[in-house]
Amino acid sequence: MTGIQGYPMTRRNDPTMKRMSERLGNYEIPLTALKDGEAGIIMSISGGGYGRRWGFEKRLADLGLTPGTRIIVVKAAPFHGPIEVLVRGSRLALGRGISDRILVKKEERCGRG
Repeated sequence: MTGIQGYPMTRRNDPTMKRMSERLGNYEIPLTALKDGEAGIIMSISGGGYGRRWGFEKRLADLGLTPGTRIIVVKAAPFHGPIEVLVRGSRLALGRGISDRILVKKEERCGRG
């Protein structure tokens, strides 16, 4: 499925895609898929194209968003607003477009509490 200018559209809520990724052992999901209070480990960051990729990834690295870093969603604003996250002891507000490009592995909860 293609979107604007031939770029692939994301299908985050598609159950078929979820089952396929579970079978393949690929549990990377966009940061926007995490709910309030959920945590994950940043696996990769997909930057923009056409020469802007390095600047985008460098800016996120300057903010402390690098692969292997634990990230917690504090609050997701309604109506596709920004997402407040906790990274390395700092709270950041990230737009939905940026959050869609950050792929995380959701941390399973060890216990209740």
